[in-house]
Parts: sequence; C-alpha cells; structure tokens
Amino acid sequence: MNHTLNIQIWSDIMCPFCYIGKRRIEEALQNFRHKDSVTIEWKSFQLDANFIAAPDDNIIDHLAEKYRKDRDWAQTMIDNMTQNAKNAGLDFHFEKAILANSFHAHRLLHLAKKYNLANELEELLFKAYLTDGKNVNDLDTLSKLGKEVGIDSEEIKQVLESNEYTKEVQQDIEQAQFIGVQGVPFFVFDNKYAISGAQPATTFLQTLERVWQEGNFDSKVTMVNTTQENSCGIDGCA
Repeated sequence: MNHTLNIQIWSDIMCPFCYIGKRRIEEALQNFRHKDSVTIEWKSFQLDANFIAAPDDNIIDHLAEKYRKDRDWAQTMIDNMTQNAKNAGLDFHFEKAILANSFHAHRLLHLAKKYNLANELEELLFKAYLTDGKNVNDLDTLSKLGKEVGIDSEEIKQVLESNEYTKEVQQDIEQAQFIGVQGVPFFVFDNKYAISGAQPATTFLQTLERVWQEGNFDSKVTMVNTTQENSCGIDGCA
C-alpha cells in the first residue's frame, strides 16, 4: 500500500482565489491525522500568458475593461474578494496591486521545487502581489524572494537571466489542458480525485480522508465537484 498521498495544485500567482485555496487546503491538512504523509506539488498555470502590463494599469480599470462593466462593478468584485480573503485569514490590498505577467515567477518556482522550497516561495509570491503590492515580474523582486526562502543568489540570477525552466512551465500548462483544467486553483489528489476552486476546508478534508481510506490509486481523475465558483479562469474570477 502506498502511504504517501500526493496533492498537485495548479495555480497562478495572479489568482486571488489560489491564495485563498492555499489557506483552505492548509487548514484541512491541520485536521488530517496523516498530514505528515502528504506531499504538495505546485504546478504552473497562467491566466493570461500574453499579458503585458502598462505603467498606468490598475486592477479596477483592468477588471472593468475586461468584463465590459463600470468601475463600481469592479470595485464591488474587489471588495467581495477582499472579504473572502479575510475569512481565510488573509489581508488583500488590491489598491496596491501591480498587474504583471507571472511567467518568470513560475520559472523561479520550478527552481524552488528543485530544493523542496516551492511551498515557501509560493507563499511569498502570493503575499508579494496580493498584500504587499510588489511587482512579481520584476527580476530584482523575484531574486529577493528566492533568496528569502534559501535559494543561492547566483543560481537565481542564472535562471532569471536565461530561459531555464521555460519548458517545465509549459509542460505544466499543457498537462492542465490535457486533464481539462478550466480554472485555478485546481487540486488533484494522487491522480484520482480533483477539486476545482477554493472550496471550504471541510471539502478538502473529506477528500483527503476518502483518498487515504481507498489506499492504492488509479491514474484516472474523477471530479469531486463540478462548479467553477471560487476559482479564476482565462476569462476572470468567479
């Protein structure tokens, strides 16, 4: 019997529900008696791989333009997201958010994965974008975050100034497309069950218990829920 339960999580730094989902899976694991036998693998996903930020971009205008709504609608959406974050123990500051392409951040995450530091770096990247208003496409910012989790500064520089880990990021995205991921966060439990969105911690805990009890696993992924709520897709967050 396989006693190691692996969770793969597809996410994007630019996705607020992904940070909320991280907190909820962590809450579930705190209440899971076999938590020491669980491994988490972060997988790359980009909500807008072609996004190029302009100097005067702000998230309110960006959302209003994207959904063809007014600024009041966008502000309400942001307020609701901020409250969801507070309920998960997070403090979002969208007024400080710097819109950016997350590709370089994903490459750095793959470097962190090499040293089993991806979870720590994922946390810092989410906080940098959603709380601290840092530019997660800025190489100096990424370098500082990488060093903060313990990665050698020269290796960080080598990766960020090259195309290293580009293939790995693309492979993660292609894998997501292959298994039908339409929004993130997207959680796959030992290649058997999947949960889409930042669902309640109780949903994650029930799935953990179910997977553990079943023991050895198939490679087929079965959706536990079909809703796209509490997730972000290429067309935005729902």
